[in-house]
Amino acid sequence: MKKPRKFMFRSASKRPMSCREVGKWVHYYLDGELDEGRSARLAAHLEDCRRCGLEADTYQRVKAALAGRHSAVPAESLARLREFGARIARGDEPVDR
Repeated sequence: MKKPRKFMFRSASKRPMSCREVGKWVHYYLDGELDEGRSARLAAHLEDCRRCGLEADTYQRVKAALAGRHSAVPAESLARLREFGARIARGDEPVDR
């Protein structure tokens, strides 16, 4: 009797991240809040994807500029910045407020 064929699926932790996934996780990555596996996948994507790499660099600069102000950043401002990043990652147009 013939053995049933086994299918090998790549683990989610081994497959490359998409730009959409990077948009969802980049803020946590920059804050050092991601687990080692997801962090490595995200870093690999940033190395390969110019758009996402530039976006992460921009966020890092904004974050450093805000930190240099020596004042607490309101939670609402951080939420708006994260929302902006998510819209960019999805390819949506920026919303003028």
